[in-house]
Amino acid sequence: MRQIPLPIGIDASRTFETFLTGTNGPAVTHLQAMDPAAAPVYLWGPPGCGKTHLLQASAHRWQSRGGRALCLGAGHPLPWQPDEGASLVVLDHCDQLDADQQQAAFALFIEATTHGAPVLAAGRVPPIDLPLRDDLRSRLGWGHVFGVVPLSEAETRSALRREADRRGIFLSDDVMDYLLTRFARDLKHLMSQLDRLDEFSLANKRAITVPLLKQMLFEEGAE
Repeated sequence: MRQIPLPIGIDASRTFETFLTGTNGPAVTHLQAMDPAAAPVYLWGPPGCGKTHLLQASAHRWQSRGGRALCLGAGHPLPWQPDEGASLVVLDHCDQLDADQQQAAFALFIEATTHGAPVLAAGRVPPIDLPLRDDLRSRLGWGHVFGVVPLSEAETRSALRREADRRGIFLSDDVMDYLLTRFARDLKHLMSQLDRLDEFSLANKRAITVPLLKQMLFEEGAE
């Protein structure tokens, strides 16, 4: 498979060490122990539960050990070219693949298994419910399947607090409560809001408070 670098914009901080496991211990343990002879792995769960983080963590670890990862998904334009050099194939957002991408994904899956390269994939629903062609759907469900469970509210608060501490900013309970009641509670979305809030705070040279958060949302037309 022709080597394609990890997509531009992948967050280098998305490693196993930065993933908050919660109740997803079995999936994390399995991915950390994955070797070149591993059977396919499929992760499923709602948006923001950590599927993409785990895919990226797996790809990073694979490449840090000398392997090559081919990372593709619904957001990547065709053509997807096979190349025998990649030793791990990663397919994200499988539930959103169009007909041509499904055909390309199936060809990559066959190529990978023929050369003994494991396939790691993810989507919002279990394999049996994927709106895909039968041959691709059956192969995605052929190996190990793990449901990725979103963090609890307490775990989400802990993650936000840890990220705020890492940035050296103070996140009060009032701000935390507002974030959790005003926005979707998936961690990816909340971290994005924290990014924006941090930048807005620095630009206005003001501490992060609920009034500042409301001002940011008002100026963005979101309040």
